[in-house]
Amino acid sequence: MKMHEENSTTVTEFLILGFPALNDYKLPFFSIVILMYCMTVSENLLIILLVSTSQRLQSPMYFFLGHLALSDIIQLSNIVPKMLDVIIRKGSVISFAGCITQFYLYGVSVSAECFLLTAMSYDRYLAICKPLHYISMMSVKLRYSLVISSWVLGLMLIFITVLFVNDLDFCGPNVINHFFCDFAPLLELSCSDTMDVVIDMFVLSFPIVVVPFLFVIISYNFIFRTIFRIPSISGRQKTFSTCSSHLVVVSTYYGSMLIIYMVPYRGHLIPANQYISLAYIVLTPLLNPVIYSLRNKDIQSSIIYLIVCSKKTLL
Repeated sequence: MKMHEENSTTVTEFLILGFPALNDYKLPFFSIVILMYCMTVSENLLIILLVSTSQRLQSPMYFFLGHLALSDIIQLSNIVPKMLDVIIRKGSVISFAGCITQFYLYGVSVSAECFLLTAMSYDRYLAICKPLHYISMMSVKLRYSLVISSWVLGLMLIFITVLFVNDLDFCGPNVINHFFCDFAPLLELSCSDTMDVVIDMFVLSFPIVVVPFLFVIISYNFIFRTIFRIPSISGRQKTFSTCSSHLVVVSTYYGSMLIIYMVPYRGHLIPANQYISLAYIVLTPLLNPVIYSLRNKDIQSSIIYLIVCSKKTLL
């Protein structure tokens, strides 16, 4: 900490506590997390590789899925390496700049994912409710516009919050009772009036979370109405299977966010919430590729084709 003339101090680094309750089990916990991290990054890189190279995966849905995988990799790689250091050391120091950067990248990846899931729900709406116009409406230009907008909006909107947080004074204590630099724990440590930042975050939550969530609900309302109009049961099942994976991912994503951020933070995290945050950050990106490929013959065929080609190359 730096000393000021007024006898006050300015925090230049934070101590991230991580999971004190699991300190006695740090090696098995560390091993599980690093294994999940390696698996998740590998899975999502495989999705990006398949979408980029396979002719079977050139539809808009897979294009969006590739960027969803990219956002998951950014989120994981931003948080997990430092978290592993926190676990093995039973707490770890992070600089103020490093903490703000981690918070920003986390916010960008979460925001981009919200917008990408919204774009994917619109894609499913057009494919199921407007099948005759799907190809013309979901053009290459539109899909690129939706993806670029998702990333640009995420970068810009979270940057506004970062500017507010960066202007706050931190004069101690400097202990973050969490496993990364999240919004609420940072605000709790500030010795400034945080009302402006809280209002800013509340306002920004509408375009980032609320509006996309409502759009997804409205899209699926039209999708379900269209599915129920299909006379045959097999037709309904076949149509529903084209959007079931996306629906599961959306439900898991927003369900976790509501549980984590609807519970007020008052100097400490409820332990259950901390583990839900861990599941949201580590487990959800691990399961997303599995959910999308479990019943998807195109992805399965592309994986088999990639394995066969790799074997031929090695031989």
